[in-house]
Amino acid sequence: MTETRPARPRTAGPGRVLIAFYFVMTLAALVRSVVQMITDFAAAPLAIVLSFVAGVVYLVATIALARSGRTAFRLAFTTIVFELIGVLLVGTLSLVLPEVFPFRYTVWWGYGLGYLLLPLVLPVLGLLFLRSQRAVFAEEG
Repeated sequence: MTETRPARPRTAGPGRVLIAFYFVMTLAALVRSVVQMITDFAAAPLAIVLSFVAGVVYLVATIALARSGRTAFRLAFTTIVFELIGVLLVGTLSLVLPEVFPFRYTVWWGYGLGYLLLPLVLPVLGLLFLRSQRAVFAEEG
């Protein structure tokens, strides 16, 4: 008779680390963008609004990754794909149109260079994690 080990909870080990990084990016993006909205919004309104959107995306992904069920899985997947598309698009545009996306005003500038490329790496890790946890999410929901 073969014993099957129970699946490791998402909120343990690598899952916990991933959720923590998403939470840190949530705080970094939201606090930075809100401060910039208050103090220097006219300098780069599009970049600042996109940083705020990035913070909201990180927040939703954080919550979805910590939750259970199919809906949480779909929400996490959708927000992480949106995040990846956003960082690739804004990262590319910031290099091509630096006057529209100045370095100090957006989290995704240069693919997240100001954040040690974490905004580029995080969605890739998030998608790999979701892929490895698909069955666990399905069982829980």
